[in-house]
Amino acid sequence: MNDRIALLQQIRQAGIIVVVRANEDNNLDRAIRTLREEGLTAFEITLTTPSALVHIQSLRSSAPDCVVGAGTVLDPETATAALAAGAQFIVSPVFDPRVIEVAHRCDAVAVPGTFTPTEALRAWEAGADIVKVFPASVVGPEYIKAMRGPLPQIRLMPTGGVDLDNALAFLEAGAFVLSVGTSLLDDEALRRGEFAPAARKARALRSIVESFAQKEGR
Repeated sequence: MNDRIALLQQIRQAGIIVVVRANEDNNLDRAIRTLREEGLTAFEITLTTPSALVHIQSLRSSAPDCVVGAGTVLDPETATAALAAGAQFIVSPVFDPRVIEVAHRCDAVAVPGTFTPTEALRAWEAGADIVKVFPASVVGPEYIKAMRGPLPQIRLMPTGGVDLDNALAFLEAGAFVLSVGTSLLDDEALRRGEFAPAARKARALRSIVESFAQKEGR
């Protein structure tokens, strides 16, 4: 079983959840290892990725310092399979209260996807630990700031379109954690096995997050 409070703290300290989404699993382990070497410690393996459950299980075994989750979880059955593979948090693009229930049975962190304030509040009241705002690229940091005004109790995770140019703005807007995907690690880089650009971006993102956390006294 997990310790959900400890996992939330670990995610908060990580500051960035790397979304690993690939059309094939060639070089995936190398890519994750590269990002770990740059200090990133939270990874969401999307279940659209080939052998996703195997990668979750492998990463849990090889990287005890990391927090590892499953993404694109759409139903309770898939959540159950991901948790059995060792997922410590469950992320979905949509809100299904049954998925939250399954995650909490294993004391895993539940991160349902929402877009509107009404959806976010309903997910929070259903027990969400973090509420994913997706796609954040459509609305930007100001939307997160606006939502935080009337809903300051909700831990928000902007997803989709978060990159080096807007990471700080999302943090300043009140994001609990950033979800970063293809802007850090795209499918072409995975296919070619070229991870130097991803490493540079990872260092820069980590610097932004750490500087912000220090300024905020976290």
